[in-house]
Amino acid sequence: MTSGNSSGHRAHLAHHFSESSQQSESARMGMWIFILTEVLLFGGLFVAYTVYRSANPEMFYNAHKHLDIHLGTLNTIVLITSSLTMALAIRSIQLNDRKKSIKLLATTFALAAVFLIVKYFEYSHKFHLGQLPGKFYTYTGIEGSNPHIFFSVYFMMTGLHGIHVIAGMIAISWVMRITIQGRLSSEYYTPMELTGLYWHLVDMIWIFLFPLLYLIG
Repeated sequence: MTSGNSSGHRAHLAHHFSESSQQSESARMGMWIFILTEVLLFGGLFVAYTVYRSANPEMFYNAHKHLDIHLGTLNTIVLITSSLTMALAIRSIQLNDRKKSIKLLATTFALAAVFLIVKYFEYSHKFHLGQLPGKFYTYTGIEGSNPHIFFSVYFMMTGLHGIHVIAGMIAISWVMRITIQGRLSSEYYTPMELTGLYWHLVDMIWIFLFPLLYLIG
């Protein structure tokens, strides 16, 4: 709970902070710095994508046709919806509607799982055909030289994004647990807010990845 203890110090307030607002602002700043490092990380991959695509425009165009645009579109809808449910979960806890917030967090977690399941089927099909990165590429049905470069970029970018989805699911499950325990309320919901910021970042990255990989043509 967020009530104070015998010394008047609130349970959620770390000993080195004098008030909740100071702690929340520090946490937000830390999260924004972390998000900046994530932007730099994926920014490097976007630069690599641009360089390789500029050097192999025809091959990238031919290779992208072998991605399943329907599954990519489905995953885009799933992630956008999950960002909405996460935002609504934060709004619910701000209104002290803990039960609704928990349900929305569970929905967000379920949508993230759907995203990974769809990605599993998409990856499995690529593994079966031999559309793999680097020296593991064995598929012969794509015109142009070095199509393995496209799939190297594809697996690197979507794979790293998938790892971030898993990390987000871990964070969402933790926030859901402490919400169930009654440790979050309208008075203190910073962990949920920061998890929401991270989850919106995951969604935003996919919104860039989808057109770059699936909609080249």
